[in-house]
Amino acid sequence: MARTRERRRAQAERSRGRRLAPSARVALVGAAVVALVGGAYAAALETSVFAVRKLEIVGGSPLVKSQVEAALAPELGRSLLRVGPGEIDRLVAPLPDVVGVSVDREFPSTLKIRVKPERPVLLLRRRQDTWLVSARGRVMRQLKTPRLSSLPRLYVPKDTQVTVGETLSAADGGSAAAAVAPLSRRMFPSPVRFVLTSNSQLTFKLASGFEIRLGDPGDLGLKLAIARRIFERVGATAETTGYLDVSVPARPVISAA
Repeated sequence: MARTRERRRAQAERSRGRRLAPSARVALVGAAVVALVGGAYAAALETSVFAVRKLEIVGGSPLVKSQVEAALAPELGRSLLRVGPGEIDRLVAPLPDVVGVSVDREFPSTLKIRVKPERPVLLLRRRQDTWLVSARGRVMRQLKTPRLSSLPRLYVPKDTQVTVGETLSAADGGSAAAAVAPLSRRMFPSPVRFVLTSNSQLTFKLASGFEIRLGDPGDLGLKLAIARRIFERVGATAETTGYLDVSVPARPVISAA
């Protein structure tokens, strides 16, 4: 009986060993595959097969595209596997004409960059100097020929600090940029020519001389919608003068001639 039990135990152990053997083989094969993939990835990081040879810039003006291409020139020759969005963002962040970018890798050697450009909405005037300002209040560049632009003007005191690439504070033009950002060319009977600011109160002066008094920047979208509706109701034209006060949206006041 003892021998029989020993034989049965030995047979059971051999059977268990046979069941375990395939699992061990699978584990070994899996480990080999992981090692192979890891080695291939490490080799790809160093090889020139996936080196960036082409920058494809999508979006923005030719000027913006050239700026982005110049900023990303250091990425040429690097492996696509090493290029990351964080590094790209760092390189384009100083560009005053760019809000941001998204990055796509197109193997084997193309880096595709989609650009979201800044949108100019305002001219900032300080005595004889003029700067182009975006909808976010960012100073994009200095202009030598402001007369060629039809954008609204904001005049600031001569001691106002203006730096290309920086974002203006609300008092120095940021609120004015935000106020004109939603305007369309045909929103009012004539285009907005000047933005006036005083004690955080905003006023649009149209090319006709008509004034739209907005008060503080709160409820700006509502105030603009009310102003547009009133102009339509009274049949205002490009020659209409006077003022419209929508600083209190519930009680607008108009004096037009």
